[in-house]
Amino acid sequence: MAEWVGWFVAAGAVLILELFTGTFYLLMIAIGISAGGLVALAGGNGGWQAVTAAIVGVAATLLLRRSRFGRAARRDAAQDPNVNLDIGQSVAVAHWVDGAARVMYRGALWDVELIPGSDTQAGHYTIRAVRGSRLIVG
Repeated sequence: MAEWVGWFVAAGAVLILELFTGTFYLLMIAIGISAGGLVALAGGNGGWQAVTAAIVGVAATLLLRRSRFGRAARRDAAQDPNVNLDIGQSVAVAHWVDGAARVMYRGALWDVELIPGSDTQAGHYTIRAVRGSRLIVG
């Protein structure tokens, strides 16, 4: 078996593993291994193949890490509508007392707090966050 075939078989195996992880990091390693296979196909010796695979794999991984795909999106769970389905819903506030109120929402009384800078007039407000049993509206 030719050397380049071994490199591409290894890249394929890593690519299959990547499908089970859900990240792109093993894909970057597979790209590096494929680069080593290309050097082998071009007639490079074993040392150059390994060095090329390592350099391309590390460079691809670092580029991925710096890209928007490599960064984990961190968001406060209290303000994430994917975590709390109440966020984005509307509540009616009859009156405010020092920026706080109590409203009936989903069959229970909730404490409501107004986000800073909002107007304290009675009306409908949108839930922006949930902190314990307190709805933050604005």
